[in-house]
Amino acid sequence: MAVENDVLEVEVEEAPRALVAPVVLREYDAGSIRVLKGLEAVRVRPGMYIGSTDQRGLHHLVYEIVDNSVDEAVIGAADHIDVVIRADGTVMVSDNGRGIPVDINHEEGKSALELVMTVLHAGGKFDSESYKTSSGLHGVGASVVNALSDWVRVEVRRNDKVYAQEYARGVPTGAVAQVGEEPGGRGTRTFFRADAQIFETTDYDYDFLAQRFREMCYLTKGLEIRFVDERAGQERETTFYFEGGIYSLVRHMNRRRTVLTKPFYVGRTIEKTGVEVAMQYNDSYTESVFAFANNINTIDGGTHITGFRSALTRTLNEYARKNSILKENEANLSADDVREGLTAIVSVKVVNPQFVSQTKDKLGNAEVRGHVETVMADALNQFLEENPSDARKIIEKCLMAARARDAARKAREVVRRSIGDGGTLPGKLADCSERDPARSEIFVVEGDSAGGSAKQGRDRRFQAILPLRGKILNVEKARLDKMLGSEEIKMLITALGCGIGETFDLAKLRYHRVVIMTDADVDGAHIRTLLLTLFFRHMEQLIQDGYLYIAQPPLYRVAVGKQVRYVYTDAERDAAMAELGGNPMIQRYKGLGEMNAEQLWDTTMNPESRTMLQVTIEDALKADETFDMLMGSDVPPRRKFIQTHAKDATLDV
Repeated sequence: MAVENDVLEVEVEEAPRALVAPVVLREYDAGSIRVLKGLEAVRVRPGMYIGSTDQRGLHHLVYEIVDNSVDEAVIGAADHIDVVIRADGTVMVSDNGRGIPVDINHEEGKSALELVMTVLHAGGKFDSESYKTSSGLHGVGASVVNALSDWVRVEVRRNDKVYAQEYARGVPTGAVAQVGEEPGGRGTRTFFRADAQIFETTDYDYDFLAQRFREMCYLTKGLEIRFVDERAGQERETTFYFEGGIYSLVRHMNRRRTVLTKPFYVGRTIEKTGVEVAMQYNDSYTESVFAFANNINTIDGGTHITGFRSALTRTLNEYARKNSILKENEANLSADDVREGLTAIVSVKVVNPQFVSQTKDKLGNAEVRGHVETVMADALNQFLEENPSDARKIIEKCLMAARARDAARKAREVVRRSIGDGGTLPGKLADCSERDPARSEIFVVEGDSAGGSAKQGRDRRFQAILPLRGKILNVEKARLDKMLGSEEIKMLITALGCGIGETFDLAKLRYHRVVIMTDADVDGAHIRTLLLTLFFRHMEQLIQDGYLYIAQPPLYRVAVGKQVRYVYTDAERDAAMAELGGNPMIQRYKGLGEMNAEQLWDTTMNPESRTMLQVTIEDALKADETFDMLMGSDVPPRRKFIQTHAKDATLDV
């Protein structure tokens, strides 16, 4: 590395098929320092506040406003929320809560409403007497929405009067003013229109938002959310209300499964921490446990999940010993044993939640573990004593899991390996020479024919190829021991190097891009779904950390002379034919094996020209439900899904 004449030159070894341009440094002085005033920082760096400017970020605006209304419901000040996507794309959120205060804040000399809407970290969430618990920790929600909208209007119904203020890109267009009277009226109504200058799209996904609102109503017992779409051609309306709260949610999640017991539920407050747990066992082999803290889905768990699991394992072992279901010479049930086939929701309301990260994926309050453990142990022990038949079914289910776990342990020893342990890689794997996982990728390819083309076309410096034969085992219907008996699955686990189940270690993953590459036909889609099920059920962290991708091979090659277009849909094919004119030669790729090595590289594997889809989990609850419905043993729901969506299918003839 050398610096000369203000030009920084960087030498990069083995940058595969890429050029690195020199970086020119500019003068760095006081004039380089920029002070962002008001909400300008939000508009300059929106990703810091809402994650992204794509549709996910767009939806985040809705969540921020609705979360404020839900916080009113959590403390008992509201029980109804209206959310409306109007015909012009404006969103309206209205609640019957206390209404944002409109009187003058003497410290700032402005209306409290204006402060909430225009100043970051201003709001009632910082006053423990106003909100005992809330999901909006940082007091930035409403002001961020205001900054990222080209127009906002807030109406407050309070003290028998109606007040309003409007804003343009975060700046008030006038003072807070009384605009009417409404005896007995209460609540806040917010209108906002997302700024097209900020967002890549302003098209809301009704189904995605509806799933979020459904979840909110499950987590807030007695809350009703009415969701209306008034956009042309998309008109519909849904109302969510669940009297049973998370008890109803567990029943909903298990509705397609064969349940073994009646649902268990406990709700108690201990030392200002509200604890709710609902759970029910079914005959599946997977665990579906979801945790929430102040209505935030903590996907990485935290102290509330630790307390739940500790109480569950200890209480079941104590009951099994006391009632001689576990013999003296038998080992205790493990944490994994007691979670097989378990569907559970753990929800806590915490006064001062401490999240491990800004994204609030994990709860860190140490005291919450003891609170959840105490509540759970007492209530579960009472449930087992009062329901001996259900208790025996649970213990027997756990014992079967323990026996399978022992068999799986022996099978796992066969597939466990890492380069440092001197293990051997699968014979079918064509590995890459690069040893840095961050610069390596593996293509999991359908069939030996496609694998042959991929091996010839790849850049062997950083691309590995693993061909699989046929369709792998459907792990949704199989225990771990049977799954590890599958040669194809063992080969895949060995190639990735990160293990599976209780031995899974993401730090040992040998490739930071795991790419599923299958044919563009029905069989290819089925194989892709089977692989996705495996990754979701047994290597979910690999998806959460963004390491799983799906390759996008083209459907057609359209050529006239030396002019060639690779296209992915029939519409793109027709457009390419019109563009090229003449008498184009059209080749339909029904399988990856029909491409030669050069074509496969150019279209699907070359980092400079390929298109790949990154697999993400937007909603873990919805994903769990979808995999169970599509890949589980219950046929009627799957048949209904196919019949409902048959009109959306594309058939290859």
